[in-house]
Parts: sequence; C-alpha cells; structure tokens
Amino acid sequence: MEEIKSKYEQALSKYNCNVDEAAVAAAVKKIVEERVPKNNTEEIKKFLFSCVCMTTLTTQDSDESVLKLVEKVNKFAHEYPDMPHVATVVTYPRFARLVAESLEVEGVIPTVVSGAFPSSQALLEIKVAETQLAVQDGAENVDIVMHVGEFLAGDYETVCDEIWEQKAACGNVPMKVILETGDLLNLSNVKKASLLSMYAGADYIKTSTGKLEPAATPEAAYVMCQAIKEYYEKTGIQIGFKPAGGLNTPMDAVIMYTIVKEVLGEKWLTNQWFRMGTSRLANLLLSEVTGVDTKFF
Repeated sequence: MEEIKSKYEQALSKYNCNVDEAAVAAAVKKIVEERVPKNNTEEIKKFLFSCVCMTTLTTQDSDESVLKLVEKVNKFAHEYPDMPHVATVVTYPRFARLVAESLEVEGVIPTVVSGAFPSSQALLEIKVAETQLAVQDGAENVDIVMHVGEFLAGDYETVCDEIWEQKAACGNVPMKVILETGDLLNLSNVKKASLLSMYAGADYIKTSTGKLEPAATPEAAYVMCQAIKEYYEKTGIQIGFKPAGGLNTPMDAVIMYTIVKEVLGEKWLTNQWFRMGTSRLANLLLSEVTGVDTKFF
C-alpha cells in the first residue's frame, strides 16, 4: 500500500495546507459584513429551503416515525406548490428501503448515513457491508465519516483507503465524506482532510455529523470551499459542499450560502452541489418566506 500512501502525500504537496487562521477569520468577517446583507432575501431563502436535508438520526427512530417524516415531505409538495421541495431525506441505513419506497416527490433523494456513523469506529469490512446494503435497499446518496483518529495520527493511507473502499461500495451513488471539523484541532487540518477526502473519491465534503460541537462554523466552511475551489482548478472535478450541524437560524444558512457564492461562485449554487444538514431550519425558512409562523415539519 506504500504506492497509495505516496499518491496521497504527493497530492497534498500540490497545495498550501498551512492555513492562516487570522486571515480566514478576517475574510469571513468581511464576507459577513459586506456580502451577507444583500443575500438576506425571500428568493434566496426559498432556494436555501430546497437545499435542506430533512434528517432524522436518533435512537428513537422507528419505521413509524420515519414514515411519518416521509409523509410530511410528500404532503408538503401538495400543500405548498409555490415552494421548492427539500433536497433529501436522511436516515440510518436500516430505513433506506422504507424511505425509497415511500417517497413520492420527484427529486427528493433517499439518503443514508453509513460506515458506523457518527464515530466511524468499526471494522472496514462492516462499514463497506453497511454501505453496500444501503445502496441495494435504495439509498441514492451515502454520507460516511472520515476516520478522524487515524487522520490525527497522521495515517493518511488508512484514512484514504477507507474512503476509497466505501466509495467503491457506493458504485455510481454519490458519497459525502464528513470531516467532523470540530475534532480536527485547526483549519490546516480541515484543509488537509478536505483534499484527502476528495482525492480518495468523495463526491461531496461535509463539515460535521451534527453530534459534536463545534459543528459547521463559517471559518471551517470557508476553508473547505477554498479546498474545493483549488481541487477543481487542478483536476476539473466539481465537488459538492454540505455544512451540517450548528445551523440554527435562517441567517446561519444565508451566511453559508454567501461563503459558497463568494468562494466557489454561481456554479455551486444549486441544490445538487450545495446542501445543508439542518432539519430544524425547514420550519424557520418556511415561516420567513410565507410570513406566517409555521411548524409543518
């Protein structure tokens, strides 16, 4: 496996991974102060609603509760014909078939978290099998977690091998790699983890599982978008971005939108390439767009 290790280390050497944290903080501050206000519009909030990944990942999940969520998504399309639908419904793999068979709204993607989410602490064979079974059951997107412990230990070979193996298990199904940025200690590591994940086969990179704090910070999002931009410039491969966790208000979503717009540009401003892991925002965005306090979901 030495050849693979050299390959990834060689890939990292093409980029400046020494991130100036003060410069990132200043850049984010400038974006928030100068660019965010003009994006705080009804039209953009409608778009942001279409980027929401409707998620249920709790110990209390059951066939009944998951089906209830899917039925709300189906019902929403009929009751709010002027609103876009959400992007995905995200569950644990055991519910993949139920979601795939119950969703009636064209364009809403059955998605699972896999690979021993949220810790990634399982044998690789188990993670691969879980992903394969989820895809067989109808998952059309798969979210996995990068092995943070091996990354922090400097074992990039294992990190990348595990991502590559799970991507192989996905086949043509797009795969997101969750970096768990709140565990990565610094922004230089966030950039390294972003680049390694992309070179190992990620179709999207995602900030967080939503199970740990801090989750999706604007600074981590900025660095991840910079990594996506630099990777795209070198390879021509477009990689999607998903902030998740810690998005508690519509303004948090507008800030993420603005960072993507300023760093990556309009090409990424579709709900194919930009997603948000934040079910709690669905009602808040809907309320702001309609002008009526709404708790539909």
